Amino acid sequence: MRIIGIDPGTGILGFGIIDFSKGKYQLIDGGVIRTPVKEDDAVRLQTIYDELTDIITDTKPDEMAVEKLFFAQNVTTAITVAQARGVVLLTGMQASLKISEYTPLQIKQALTGYGRADKKQIQEMVKVILGLKEVPKPDDCADAIACAITHAMSMR
Repeated sequence: MRIIGIDPGTGILGFGIIDFSKGKYQLIDGGVIRTPVKEDDAVRLQTIYDELTDIITDTKPDEMAVEKLFFAQNVTTAITVAQARGVVLLTGMQASLKISEYTPLQIKQALTGYGRADKKQIQEMVKVILGLKEVPKPDDCADAIACAITHAMSMR
């Protein structure tokens, strides 16, 4: 099963694609979609849609795992991230992907067994689970891969 994980954001959206078969995980691709801060929101959302559509077309995932919005103190940031999440969900639906959503707490518990794990612990577990030499960079990419791994773990 091929899973694309998404860490939503407007400025930086992380993505990670893994294959999961017979209890084994393999990293296929990962990275970020960046949009310029000074661009109009509509243009930024179009960029996310276009680039994510290309990634899905190129990598052909079977399912999508999206990190749920953890409500931030900054309302403006929360609104823009929610808009990006909406674009991600629409893109996944248009690609006929089954979409599952996970909270940061669920991701932390799945990867470390501890709901208050910090980012470094999550990133280290991504590295260990995938047998990588180093943690995927930037953090948004590692977070997206962690979301994909969480989804794979939930299917067992």
